[in-house]
Amino acid sequence: MKTDDSSSVAPATLLDDYATTDQLAIELKVTPLTLIRWRQQRRGPPITRVGRRVLYRRTAVKAWLVAQETRVAA
Repeated sequence: MKTDDSSSVAPATLLDDYATTDQLAIELKVTPLTLIRWRQQRRGPPITRVGRRVLYRRTAVKAWLVAQETRVAA
């Protein structure tokens, strides 16, 4: 007999592709304060504001990371 495990899977939400400052800080292994400082200096990944809430779209963060790549002289 087959059981339906669909109840254990969270439904997709509109904000699935977004991370909070705290979530992104953990993933990038930096402090939330570093992300705030980068945001103030306009040098960090792009943000989306929803009211006072600051969110980072994961695809935009990935593009920002690629743009940070530099070549090192051999």
